[in-house]
Amino acid sequence: MNPALRARAIAEWRGLPEKYLRPDRWQAPVDVLPKLMQRLGLKERLHETEVMEAWAKIVGEFISAHSAPVALREGILYVRVLQPALHYELEQVSKIDILRKLKQRFGGKVIRDIRFRVG
Repeated sequence: MNPALRARAIAEWRGLPEKYLRPDRWQAPVDVLPKLMQRLGLKERLHETEVMEAWAKIVGEFISAHSAPVALREGILYVRVLQPALHYELEQVSKIDILRKLKQRFGGKVIRDIRFRVG
């Protein structure tokens, strides 16, 4: 028997006023967390973490060993590169391909551009 229906029947039988039962408001964390992060303005930080974790898979082992994403701000991914020669290679040759892969995986709204910095 439904607990709410049982409580209602007992209260009616006893002649007591009806007790208001709140509906079950439980939600799974997977449903609540993205909404909460967006409300707090942290949704971009969530994407930043996902991009940093996927960087090695997207660019490959050699490039990931010599570069690291630093931040994702307003759709621009900032990447630190260790060597000037690799910076030139990434900026002039590989940027379009890497950007295409990132957009394909995360969407065009999350990542619009990549900026490489030596350091």
